[in-house]
Amino acid sequence: MNNITVYVGMDVHKESFTLCDYLIETEKASHTRRTHADYKEVLKYLEFLRTIYGNDTNFICGYEAGCLGYTLYHQLTNHNVNCVILAPTTMLEPRSGKRIKTDKRDAELIGKCLAQHNYSPVHVPTSTDEETKEFLRMRDDHKLALKKVKQQILSFCLRHDYRYEGKSHWTEAHVNWLKSLKPEALYKEILDEYLLTYINLRDKLERLDKRIEELALKDEYREPVKKLCCFIGVQTHTALSVLVEVGDFKRFASANQFAAYLGLVPGEESSGDEKSRLGITKAGNRHVRQLLIESSQSYSKGQIGHKSKALKSRQIGNSPQVIAYADKANERLRRKFYKMVLGKSKKHNVAKTAIARELACFMWGMITDNIA
Repeated sequence: MNNITVYVGMDVHKESFTLCDYLIETEKASHTRRTHADYKEVLKYLEFLRTIYGNDTNFICGYEAGCLGYTLYHQLTNHNVNCVILAPTTMLEPRSGKRIKTDKRDAELIGKCLAQHNYSPVHVPTSTDEETKEFLRMRDDHKLALKKVKQQILSFCLRHDYRYEGKSHWTEAHVNWLKSLKPEALYKEILDEYLLTYINLRDKLERLDKRIEELALKDEYREPVKKLCCFIGVQTHTALSVLVEVGDFKRFASANQFAAYLGLVPGEESSGDEKSRLGITKAGNRHVRQLLIESSQSYSKGQIGHKSKALKSRQIGNSPQVIAYADKANERLRRKFYKMVLGKSKKHNVAKTAIARELACFMWGMITDNIA
């Protein structure tokens, strides 16, 4: 039984791994084993399988993308084990109406998907991309914390009938007004603690944003970041996030494939001659999808063809071909938004999602030099 390929499905969790092997010839999983969460246990399991299938056996191991990130992948590949990370949204799912979910069944499903190639692999980033991605996500976590403390301060003021008469919140005038409030007793201390947290997070975000600007100047990021910043609504943070989250854009054969990877294409249910369009699939990278939808909101305002001073400054240093391509995209996307909302009475969120899908396609063209 030498020179055969054995597919090893691994259902991995924080505290335990469930392992099984799957053969394409028998279409069955066997030798299920539950171990504690350690890559050395996987290596021991593979040695055990060699006593059954022979020393020349080829192993392909796989696990779903999840809480372990890329750590297990790197540990196994460093020991010359062929390992794959499977994107959960692309895996074959059981079609029975009632599903029984156990670790054993999940491991068997992973092994079956590996053997039958019913999955899409997760792109494993370079060490630099992974470090930068973690930094950007850390910054986004602080941004969410700042948003939450803002809501808490506004709720506190509303509960105690402190009403700001200015036009907008969180301006310098608004913050000074908050500092001037003098609630009674313990309420003063509560408000001061809220404001201290707000100021600390605000200052930290300013520092992190400056650091992101520095990271974007690295040799591997400088040129693509400059190109992506030529689009309306795309600044350094968004451009750098898209680059490190996606990695190699050329692994997508077309712009539509890239949009599908981000889950920005509509789903479909068809039977015979009947076709029904659904909402976007929301498969793939949720973080990038959210960033593009946020960027698409910038196309909901402004005059078609108008370029702000900020956009012109971001485009400085790029080639005329790149700027012309970005200007064509900006004009088309802004025109499409107005046509969908004003001409076809589409809801704003529907139009913004459609704009995000096309923006993703234009980004793919920009990075892969398909700008003709």
